[in-house]
Amino acid sequence: MGNPRGDGYPVDGEGPVHPVELAPFAIGATTVTVRQFAAFTEATGYRTIAEREGWSFVFAGLLPDRFPPTRGVAAAPWWRQVFGADWRHPEGPQSDVSRREDHPVVHVSWDDAQAFCAWAGVRLPTEAEWEYAARGGTQDTPFWWGKELTPGGKHAMNVWQGQFPLKNTAADGYRGTAPADAFAPNPFGLFNVSGNVWEWCADWFDAGYYAVSPRENPTGPADGTARVMRGGSYLCHRSYCNRYRIDARSSNTLDSTAGNIGFRVVVPGER
Repeated sequence: MGNPRGDGYPVDGEGPVHPVELAPFAIGATTVTVRQFAAFTEATGYRTIAEREGWSFVFAGLLPDRFPPTRGVAAAPWWRQVFGADWRHPEGPQSDVSRREDHPVVHVSWDDAQAFCAWAGVRLPTEAEWEYAARGGTQDTPFWWGKELTPGGKHAMNVWQGQFPLKNTAADGYRGTAPADAFAPNPFGLFNVSGNVWEWCADWFDAGYYAVSPRENPTGPADGTARVMRGGSYLCHRSYCNRYRIDARSSNTLDSTAGNIGFRVVVPGER
C-alpha cells in the first residue's frame, strides 16, 4: 500500500509504502446504485441524514441558473447548502433520480452506508481491501491502467475536464455522476475506482497510520474523528483535488453528505 511517487498531499499520509496481506474477500463490481439503495429504503423505511436534516451539499455548477442563493462553504464556495437535496433529489427538490437508477447513490453519510450494510448483510471495505481491489493487480502507478490521465487519448474515468471550478467541458461525457458501470473495468472487474464518486471505507482516518499499520489485515486506527474515503469524484482535477489516484486518501466526518459521496461493499471469503 502507499504512494511511491511523491505526487500526493503530505497532509493525507500516503506513505510510507508498506506490504499488506489480506484474507480473501469479495467486493462489489460497482458502487451501490440508486436502485439498490431504493430497495433498502423501501424495505426498511430508513431515512438518511440528509432527509432527516432537510439539506445536503450540492456543487454550485449543477444548480439551475435561477436557483435561489444559498449558503456556501467558506473554504470551498462551490459547495452550496441546498435544502431538499438528498439521495432522491441530488441537486435539490427540482431534481430526481428517475433516470439515474443505475448511477451511484449519493448524499449518503458513513452512518447511512452502515445502515445499508446491516440490512444487506455486507460491510464497508477496509482501506487496505479497497486499495488492493482498486489496483487490480498493478503496482506503483497512479491508475490501474498506468500513468496517463487519458490512455491512448481516451477518457477512462469521470473527473473534471477544463478549469475548476468555473468551466467543465464534460469531455469525458459527464458533468455529474456517470452510471456506476461506466468506462472499462479494472483487471479485477471493478468499475470507477477512480473518479465518479468518493467511496466510504470502514477505517478511521489518521495521516500517520501507514507508519504503524500491521502487515496482516489492517483495519485502521482504534478511534478518530473522520472516516477514510477513497477514489476521488467527478469534481476532482489535478489543479484542485488530485485524489483520483488509486493510492490517494481523504476523509470526512461520519455525518457528512454531499452530491459526490457514495460507497461500495464487501463480504468476507471467496465468492
